[in-house]
Amino acid sequence: MPLLYEYAVIHDVFDISSYSNEEEGSARLEYLKDVFLQEALLRNLRAGEWLTLFKNNERPWHRRGLELLKKMAKQNRLRFAEKALTSVPVNDADWCREALASHRVCPMNGIITTANVTHEVDTHPILGRIDRLGSSSFWNCRSSSAHIARNHCNYKQQLQLIMNCANSIMFIDPHLDPSIRRYNDFLSLILLAKDREILPKIEIHRVIYIGSGRDRQLINPTEWENCFRGAWENELSSNDMQVEIFVWDDFHDRYLITDLIGIGMGNGYDTTTNLCDMTTWYRMGRKERDDIQREFDSANNYHELKHQFTIP
Repeated sequence: MPLLYEYAVIHDVFDISSYSNEEEGSARLEYLKDVFLQEALLRNLRAGEWLTLFKNNERPWHRRGLELLKKMAKQNRLRFAEKALTSVPVNDADWCREALASHRVCPMNGIITTANVTHEVDTHPILGRIDRLGSSSFWNCRSSSAHIARNHCNYKQQLQLIMNCANSIMFIDPHLDPSIRRYNDFLSLILLAKDREILPKIEIHRVIYIGSGRDRQLINPTEWENCFRGAWENELSSNDMQVEIFVWDDFHDRYLITDLIGIGMGNGYDTTTNLCDMTTWYRMGRKERDDIQREFDSANNYHELKHQFTIP
């Protein structure tokens, strides 16, 4: 299960009249808040028509719901989705059917609605009521970590949604080296973003040396630049992509830091053909994610920056 989730939420969840009173609505929406601001994206159905409906004051939208949507939009957590059905939804049940059709086109993790809608729509494993999320299988399978085999297929499964949606992406691995066989699959992870209309800002962070302990060997910064350019420049250029490389004096831990999620990883981005070789990735809290982003900001003095260049 990927560490970044995607859900659709039907409009009735944001409607005060769906609840016995405003306080119940507040409690239900508060339950969603931390998940959507830390772990998940919300699918903006029918080419953005889903979000546009909230400008319609004919329904009593819950204040907390509108506040959550505003924060999610600001944080790039609304994912645009094309129309899945030809017919225009005229009620909440129709929007639920649109969400289910959108799921068939591009799978997501769940669809959240209320009892008012679920009795009108055929039962589906990814359909859950806001008041019964605790018993929904798609909600209970959430986890803050993933224990995965160290291969390209698993890495791609974890990173596909992130590479499709994040605006800024930092790959942090002290030993990332495109000339080493175990990192041969890494460029294909970057290229997961190649078809986006607006490409993200992508950074690579590694150390200036190879080896460890008494076997540590400093590599000339120019050699690192030639190494990365020789391995990646042609393919990045042909896909109109750009990557910024930072070479630091020293650091140890491995991360993926984006505007949507931070992931700590035990072994970095190298792969192996040994199916029994596993690693654990874990989702970080917002504070830790921001701290690490600052740590690798060249304007700070946490590490000494030895070289910086852009490909192409």
